[in-house]
Amino acid sequence: MAVILIIAILLIDQLIKLWVKTHMELHESIRITDWFYIAFIENNGMAYGLQIGSKLSLSLFRVVAIGFLGYYIWKLTHKSEVRWGYIVCLSMILAGAAGNLFDCMFYGLCFDASSIGHVSQFVGFGNGYESFLMGRVVDMFYFPLIVTTYPDWFPFYGGEEFVFFSPVFNFADSSISVGVVALLLFFRKELSQLSLKKQ
Repeated sequence: MAVILIIAILLIDQLIKLWVKTHMELHESIRITDWFYIAFIENNGMAYGLQIGSKLSLSLFRVVAIGFLGYYIWKLTHKSEVRWGYIVCLSMILAGAAGNLFDCMFYGLCFDASSIGHVSQFVGFGNGYESFLMGRVVDMFYFPLIVTTYPDWFPFYGGEEFVFFSPVFNFADSSISVGVVALLLFFRKELSQLSLKKQ
């Protein structure tokens, strides 16, 4: 079951990213509703465009973390007393991390660079815009739920637009976030047992 879920999330994530990468210019935006846009950006960092450390160190960290998490999930599936929901949450996190790692590993090798005025094309393996593990992550979901303007008298930001929840993210990021939140809400017992084992 865990393997099927991981493969399904990876397929959905990659199909969305491939469509956006090969059909939209960088920073192009498609309005779906007032509060939902498909807005194509790329980033070098973690979920929601965060960046910590160098690109290479982040990619290598992902490889190691995915390896450990995969091994941990595999061990859990052989224990009868483990709740399936716990494995599902961990599988969602692993699949999301793997989806973003896949971009870093292969997109730079297979595509030319996306830019304003240019839709990226497949250029053959090894002829792309970047080397192995250095590709950029494709993001596209943008939910400007609350958009307002700061009053003119507001210090530093007077007259500027304010957007509540401005990050642009992808399906893999969503999978990681839902998995983490569900773990914290419903599987605190398992998480506390895990931390006790480490001590």
